Amino acid sequence: MKTKEWLIEKTLLLMALSAVAMLALIAIFVFIEGTPIMAREGLGHFLLGRKWAPTKGSFGIFPMIVGSVWVTIGALVIAGPLGLACAVFLVEIAPRKVADIVRPAIQLLAGIPSVVYGFVGIVVLVPLIREHLGGPGLSVLAASIILGVMVLPTVISISQDALEAVPRTYKEGALALGCTHWQAITRVILPAARPGITVAIVLGLGRAIGETMAVIMVVGNAVKVPAGLLDPARTLTSNIALEMAYAGGDHREALFATGVVLFMFIMLLNSLAALRFGRRRPSP
Repeated sequence: MKTKEWLIEKTLLLMALSAVAMLALIAIFVFIEGTPIMAREGLGHFLLGRKWAPTKGSFGIFPMIVGSVWVTIGALVIAGPLGLACAVFLVEIAPRKVADIVRPAIQLLAGIPSVVYGFVGIVVLVPLIREHLGGPGLSVLAASIILGVMVLPTVISISQDALEAVPRTYKEGALALGCTHWQAITRVILPAARPGITVAIVLGLGRAIGETMAVIMVVGNAVKVPAGLLDPARTLTSNIALEMAYAGGDHREALFATGVVLFMFIMLLNSLAALRFGRRRPSP
């Protein structure tokens, strides 16, 4: 029996280490391929350069960085309040029967392929923006709305877990002191769940930064710094996906360097989320 348990333990350990090893290999490969051109061009020139013309030797990714930031922040402006409101509704307000219907529907959103979101954006959202707000329709706003919907399941699920983790005695104590239900939610439950809600926002941010297909379809893919929400833009991920198929030499290295920048962004966000989550957990 002990031998069997030992084998199971070592097998699980091996599987866990293999996952870490694959992640490490991917990171090492991306850094090996991408860092040489960053060293040759200079990190400042590569990150802050405004001209992306690989065939002419210009490798500035600043427009793509700005485009990624605009689209990601726009998505969180949409998904953050809406996701938190939905989580509060499911945990504190909705009847059990309603919650049992809404929760699987939210989980279903996470399973829809991103290309479907992009197709809906092209067919429905882009023409609406073009007709009612102006501009080409393919824009930062369209990408932000589509990404906001895609990020919703992440924000809702983690916020819901954070709200459910708040001890019910907090709410009962607030009600016993004369607070209304809404006051108990806004002044007691939400502040107590703030660390977990912060984790939901940060992980949603990472999810939005890494999205590719839906963004390619609706953002316009113009290599320029967007001046407003109705302008087209290009993100870091869409730049890699659009050009990797035919890139070679320095161009290929520049795309891998773009992946390095994207990798560092996502690692930073995940580290912040892990740090925040660690502070949230009560000490033994």
